[in-house]
Amino acid sequence: MKFDPSKSLSATITEIKPSGIRKFFDILNERKDVIGLTVGQPDFVTPWHIRDAGVRSLQEGLTYYTANNGIIEMREEIAKYQSRRFGLEYDPATEIIVTVGGSEAIDIAMRAVIEPGDEVIIPEPSFVCYGPIATLAGAKAVPVALSPDNGFRLTAQQLKDAITEKTKLLVLPFPNNPTGSVMRKEDLEAIAAVLRETNICVLSDEIYAELTYGEKHISIASIPDMRERTIIANGFSKAYAMTGWRMGYTLAPAYFTKQMAKIHQYAIMCAPTTSQYAAIEALKNGDKDIEYMKGEYEGRRNLIVSELNRIGIDAFMPEGAFYVFADLRKFGIDDEEFCQRLLDEKGCAIVPGSAFGESGRGFARISYAYSVKHIQKAIERMEAFIKTL
Repeated sequence: MKFDPSKSLSATITEIKPSGIRKFFDILNERKDVIGLTVGQPDFVTPWHIRDAGVRSLQEGLTYYTANNGIIEMREEIAKYQSRRFGLEYDPATEIIVTVGGSEAIDIAMRAVIEPGDEVIIPEPSFVCYGPIATLAGAKAVPVALSPDNGFRLTAQQLKDAITEKTKLLVLPFPNNPTGSVMRKEDLEAIAAVLRETNICVLSDEIYAELTYGEKHISIASIPDMRERTIIANGFSKAYAMTGWRMGYTLAPAYFTKQMAKIHQYAIMCAPTTSQYAAIEALKNGDKDIEYMKGEYEGRRNLIVSELNRIGIDAFMPEGAFYVFADLRKFGIDDEEFCQRLLDEKGCAIVPGSAFGESGRGFARISYAYSVKHIQKAIERMEAFIKTL
């Protein structure tokens, strides 16, 4: 019998669509003439004192496996950092796991609570991984369309309308990628009032918690009665410009952490040792780095929003992260067509909003995690393209 791979592959995984972000990222790698504002990666190099700590750990021969949940000193520093920056208290011994980036944190959180047939509420537009990971865990992803009219924030009524007897988990992806929206304390309190009447868990993705412009980030875990049902996913990629180090972590009550640790133990074993020593230095001495980079992003945000509006693209002012979610609907063409033509005709790459869910259709995500010079070149090409429409 001739081997038939189509009968061997999982139907679940073959039906999942590839990331819409990666399509444009791959094009950037292939074409040298393209100016891109696509990638959610800081253009800053990891601060030297953090890199030096990683190098020093190698020089000292610290190249062995660590404890499954991470070096205890690192977990202690994560706990201190969360207390210092956000007023959250977690036990390093029983409530923290060091993961391979925020992506693994999201994965093990979902797999620890989801059973086949459960439903996961996902506010959209949002980062591309939540739905596919929920599907891989056997759940049904239930998107909730957010609106630009209220700054792309989830409302209590929207949550209430989406809940069924099968709802197991709510994803709170704020500050949000791609919209740059944030949830204020009163928003979270309204969400909490709905959740108190249920047994629904919360996955709060707080990878952009340090990048808010104006009000300081507030975690839903700080709202009364919410800590007990919340798993926080966070990491070092955005705040410390450490994308390639692949450092993340979960914060959760011990009963969640104990189960997530099993998945982490069997699938990963432990996060990279060198990266953990670098991350310890970041936690101890990186607050000034965060403030410097955040200040730079805020300046770029103000520039790009002003310039987009000047050339005729309606831009929602982001309050967090480092993306503008630009409204393209008035141009009369689909967001995918707009982005493809902009790339083909002017060599400028941005990401179609529909890559982040159907509610993102008609918009485009434009990253300002790039230098001012780079942003200005991209704006010139966008302006030239718009004049052809």
